[in-house]
Amino acid sequence: MFKEYPDVVSVEQLMEMLQIGQSLAYRLLRSGAIPSKRVGRKYIIAKVNVIEFVCGVCKEAA
Repeated sequence: MFKEYPDVVSVEQLMEMLQIGQSLAYRLLRSGAIPSKRVGRKYIIAKVNVIEFVCGVCKEAA
């Protein structure tokens, strides 16, 4: 899953991966739904956290 993305992704890449807009991406990060770290003004997101988020959403829908 998401093999074409690096192990650490940016907000822009997160938006591509989940096919979501910027405001929803930042809302997911700020709420902690997708764990991330802030470095200055930028978010650093581990790809594994995105995968876990997607898998969790799929389990909730089932």
